[in-house]
Amino acid sequence: MTENTSTPFTEDELETARKLFEGPWDFVWASTRIDDLPPMVGHEIAFAGRSNVGKSSLINALTRRNALARTSHTPGRTQQLNFFRQVDHDERLSIVDMPGYGYAAVGKDKVAAWTKLIHDYLRGRANLMRVYVLIDARHGIKEVDGAVLETLDKAAVSYQIVLTKGDALKPSEQQARIEATREAIRRRPAAFPEVLLTSSESGLGVAELRAAIARILFERS
Repeated sequence: MTENTSTPFTEDELETARKLFEGPWDFVWASTRIDDLPPMVGHEIAFAGRSNVGKSSLINALTRRNALARTSHTPGRTQQLNFFRQVDHDERLSIVDMPGYGYAAVGKDKVAAWTKLIHDYLRGRANLMRVYVLIDARHGIKEVDGAVLETLDKAAVSYQIVLTKGDALKPSEQQARIEATREAIRRRPAAFPEVLLTSSESGLGVAELRAAIARILFERS
């Protein structure tokens, strides 16, 4: 089925998405090696982004769990692929929190190992439905993000840009950042054309992100 590329969500879609995420979520698996991934069940969505971009905070906001994904002000806190699923064992959807790429407050060898794990996972996970690439709204897409976008393009893995920390920008700046980001990904073959603006602190865009995930899940089911 062709995915709907429109951004507005109906009240029914927002409510369906709320129900999809309302059950309790829990940690189910951690992988530090590509040969130690969990069995593939249902669909997976993954959250990728530079270190300290706010992946764990956004996952917590999506699932309404304050400490489901570990957060830290120290870049490099997430050091493995962490898999989360609803406690009632609803296997339709798993969330994957990936190690941050780029700078991290650890040795270069470990960062290189994480980066390889990220790229190997993105290239080879058959049930990976979409990757949400998180970009700090204050700074936009940087060169270090390009390598991950290139991997996703080459592997033909669908991805969508999610701007984080959007509440740090004025409304006029928010729209300008969205438009600049759309233009930056316009020619990328695997990029979903719409850009989402979020804030895990204020809740900005969180309901819409849930609805975007629910929409593609039901289209793929």
